[in-house]
Amino acid sequence: MSELSIFVTDHDGKEHELEALEGWRVMEIIRDHGLPIKAECGGACSCATCHVYVDPSWMDKLAEMRDDEEDMLDEAFEVEDNSRLSCQIIMSVDLNGLKVSLAPGTKP
Repeated sequence: MSELSIFVTDHDGKEHELEALEGWRVMEIIRDHGLPIKAECGGACSCATCHVYVDPSWMDKLAEMRDDEEDMLDEAFEVEDNSRLSCQIIMSVDLNGLKVSLAPGTKP
């Protein structure tokens, strides 16, 4: 089994390389590594406190955004074209090396 990782830029602009597990939500990976992310609903797509900006080079590799995710992003702060909820991004081999940045409003 190959080792997977993601790169997360925190609220202070520091990039962290995090070991990732296939099938886990990116939000869970960020939270379990101790980075500051609210993730209040725990991955149920019923809040926007796990909002991240996905590096533009990775956007086409993600699954399409569902309507419920889009509705939740309407409640997030500073939404951009590359905004996603990290609870809706499921880690896979194809996403090895994924780069995201924590968005405003996600800091606990």
